[in-house]
Amino acid sequence: MIRWRRGEVLQILPSWPGVRVCAVAVPVGGDGPDQTVTCTALAYTDLVGAPEVGDTVLLNTGALDLGLGTGGYAMVVAVPDRLPADREGPGHLVKARYTPLQATVLGADEQGAPHHEALRTAEGVDGMPVVVADLHSSLPAILAGVRVERPGTRVVHVMLDGGALPAAFSRILGALREDDLLRGCVTTGQAFGGDLEAVTVHSGLLAARHVLDAEIAVVCQGPGNLGTGTPWGFSGVSCGEAVNATAVLGGRPVASLRVSEADARERHRGCHTTA
Repeated sequence: MIRWRRGEVLQILPSWPGVRVCAVAVPVGGDGPDQTVTCTALAYTDLVGAPEVGDTVLLNTGALDLGLGTGGYAMVVAVPDRLPADREGPGHLVKARYTPLQATVLGADEQGAPHHEALRTAEGVDGMPVVVADLHSSLPAILAGVRVERPGTRVVHVMLDGGALPAAFSRILGALREDDLLRGCVTTGQAFGGDLEAVTVHSGLLAARHVLDAEIAVVCQGPGNLGTGTPWGFSGVSCGEAVNATAVLGGRPVASLRVSEADARERHRGCHTTA
């Protein structure tokens, strides 16, 4: 399950909004003082605060130790000697529910929220095109295509929870917004940290359309995904559910297929026919 380690922050590395990246010395074999190894650890500042050089940090090193494709990070679970101040604010919607780092946010669709009435009465997305892709890395390519064909179009990203749950993990989102390619992000399901929070992909699409005034929505997972090499054991299968949700809400689903002539894996290659 969780592999716990305690370490000391040696250096603050290049970071981005919502994330602080640190070089952390971790004792070999546990908490012993003799030998250490240095790992790169990622802290979500809204959850655990901003670690500083010299801080003791508690780490979850499970994915790092297993060599999983999570960017090579250990995750900072807490800065126990310098806890962040309580953050007061509205919101009763809990994301990452019943985990040690569950976060309370203001849901766009929850009672008492400014947009609750608009979303409660919304019946659909008015024919809005919704591009659905399985990987987060598809987002820049899709937006580049939109910019070429329909410059000035208001595009909103609706983020599923099949990959990273915190939107802050994505460096792509900040860059796209700086380049004025993206109007905003709606995090749905257990994902959190977008400009708007929604309970389901359905309410996320409605929020994109009726709150952020999207003309096109792009639905995909957060960075990272889970695959098992079985036909249905892939987190991107949820894209099919997003296509269904779009149709139910009266949108125009557009499937962005993952096809590559360069990828050696057969499942990513296009089909060829000969006369």
